Order: sequence, then structure tokens, then C-alpha cells
Amino acid sequence: MQLNEWVGALRERNFRLFFVGQTASQIGSGMAPVAIAFAVLQHGTASDVGFVSASGLTPLVVLLLVGGVIADRFSRRVVMLSADLLRTFAELGLGVWIFLATPPLWGFMALAAAVGIGTAFFMPALTGLVPQVVSEAKLLQANALNSLSSSFAGIIGPAIAGIIIAVSNPGWAVLVDGATYGVSVVSLYLISIEWIPSESVETFLFQLRTGWTEFWSRTWLWVIVVEFSCVNVLIFAPMFVLGPVIAKQSLGGAPAWGLILALEGAGSVLGGLVMLRWNPTRPLLTATLATLLWVFPLVALAMRAHVLIIGVGGFVAGFGLTVFGTLWATTMQREIPSEVLSRVSAYDWFGSLVFLPIGMAVVGPIQEVCGMTTTIVGAAVLLAVFVGGTLLFPSVTGMRAPADKSPMSSDA
Repeated sequence: MQLNEWVGALRERNFRLFFVGQTASQIGSGMAPVAIAFAVLQHGTASDVGFVSASGLTPLVVLLLVGGVIADRFSRRVVMLSADLLRTFAELGLGVWIFLATPPLWGFMALAAAVGIGTAFFMPALTGLVPQVVSEAKLLQANALNSLSSSFAGIIGPAIAGIIIAVSNPGWAVLVDGATYGVSVVSLYLISIEWIPSESVETFLFQLRTGWTEFWSRTWLWVIVVEFSCVNVLIFAPMFVLGPVIAKQSLGGAPAWGLILALEGAGSVLGGLVMLRWNPTRPLLTATLATLLWVFPLVALAMRAHVLIIGVGGFVAGFGLTVFGTLWATTMQREIPSEVLSRVSAYDWFGSLVFLPIGMAVVGPIQEVCGMTTTIVGAAVLLAVFVGGTLLFPSVTGMRAPADKSPMSSDA
């Protein structure tokens, strides 16, 4: 088997630059949640971790639709570069602050909000930029490689952060995250793609409304987004707010939590490798079923299972998340016209994340009333219910991938 059959998209210069920058950035981002959570927990509570997470997510959700319009109106590369500059300075600032002193809760929240603002403009532009930096024949493979790089980062980042926290100051991990955003800035600067300024005189609100029309006209699209508006809360609020608390109380602290997240990343790597070669006939059915795998780590975490058992659950869930993400991104990029893709992507991100800041903020107080175990098990049960409801829609289960656009298509 020739290597270029697996990673042929990397032979294209623009995608190669993009890939390097995003891989570096993802490694740093994998360190940040572990570092920030345990920095907050030095003097705070589970609720404080939730408030910091919510502070990053709130401006992200509020500004996503604005980011989508901006990314369709201006150069997506420049929008992403500017967003990464903001995230670079915010993370470097937070890292220095943690290293030199103990930031108050508002300091964590303010700098998390700055990162969220950058992400709000970055993510819609990212979805639209990928088809511009790789040939259509390699689109699924490019998305699989992106997922694979994110997965490797999910192994390396948390593991490094856990080691750093065990032997030193968590601020070092956040500083590295800021530096990796800088690598992304350089790679985006070096990408060379043609951009023709839009001659449209449409107003911002009209463009926003056009994006909504394109989004709402596709049942498969809004059904899965509605599903994920709830599923994201049920997965990420318990996992990333309550998980570090359980790790600190019962599993051995930051190194154990870093190991669990690293195993999740390892599962994502396997998912990315599989998606380099696999083009399911029914992509959305496969993607939706893959999200059910998150039930396993949630239940294991709730039961205070051994760290390796929770890690195996994370491995399985990471595999499922990468399968979903690759198939979902590729389906959107194939089915949505390029001129509205970033706006539609913004509605996707907005809908998927709209309840997550609330979930992050309230999961701590909820577990204080209901108990940690009941809260997490309840989330796992509701996750299965929402996924099952999505499978009732024929436009989701019946969507078929074009047979002539497999990841193994030639460069011709």
C-alpha cells in the first residue's frame, strides 16, 4: 500500500501548510483544558470550573452567526489568521498570569471569553476554507487527516499537561497553547489562495437570513444540529466539569485525568485512520450511531471505575467522535454551496453549542443537589434518547454518499 494513497491530500501545498498549523494549534489546545481546570481547582470548586468554561463558550455562541457572515463576505484565510492572533495573545496572557500569581476567577473568565471570541470567527471560516485548500477528490481524506491530527493532539496535549502540572506550574501548559496558536498564524499567512472580494451589496441581515434559509431547507441538517444542541451538553458538561473533580478526589489527580483524555485521543486516532480508507454508504446514519459510544465513558466515570476502564470508555468514545466529525464536515461541504457554506456552518455551530454555556455553568450546582453519580448517569440516559430520536428521520438515515468521491479518488 503506497503512502500517498493514505495521505495524498498532503501532497497539495496549501493543505499541507494548513495541516501543520492546525496540528500544532490542536496540541496546545489539548493541554489547555487540563491546565486551566486544575489551575482553577487549586483554589476553586467544580462550579468555578464550569463558570470559566461557560465564559469561553458564551461569546463563542453569541458571535458565531456574525462570524459566519464575515467569513462568507471576506477572505476566510484572513479571518482565521486574525482570530488566531487574538487567541495567541489571550492564552499567552493567561499563562503568564497563572505562572506569576493566582488569577482571580474573573481573570480566568475574561481571558477565556477572549479565546471564545476568536473561536467564534475561526470555526465558520475553517469549514469554508478546507474545500479551498484541497482538491475536491481529496476532500473526505483531508477532513479525515484533520480529524487525525486533532486526535493525535488529544493524546499528546493532555498527557503533556498532566506531566507539567504534576512537576511544575500549570501556567507553562497554557503558555505552550498560546505559542501553538502562533504557529497556526504563520501557516495561515503562508497559504496562497485566490480570493475575489464579494461585489454583493446585500445587507448583513439579508445575508444572515439567506444563511438561515439554506440551513432550514435541509431537514437532515437542522435535525442533527438540534440533536447536538442537547447532546453536547450531556457529553461535555459532565465530562469536562465533573471529570476533573472526580479525578482529583478518586483517581489520582491531573496525571490520571490526562491519561483518560490521552486514551480518548488514541481512540480518535484510530477513528481518523479508519476514515482515511472508509467512505460509508450512509454517512449520517453512521455518524449518528457513532455518538452513542459516549455512553461508555460517562457511565464508567459515574461509577468511579478504575482509571483504565474510564480510559477505555474514552478510547471508544473518541473513535466515535472522529467518525462523526469527519462524516459530518464532509457531508456539509459536499451538500452546501460554497458561497453560503460559512454562514450555514455558523448556524450549525450556533445550534450545536447554544446550550453548552448554560450546561457548563449549572452542572456543578445540579450535582450538589442530585449527586455526582445521578447527574452523570442521567446525562448518559438522555444522550441515548436524543440519538434514538434523530434516527427516526429518513433524511438522516437515508442520506447516501456519492460513490465517485471516495477518499481513494485520484488527483486527476
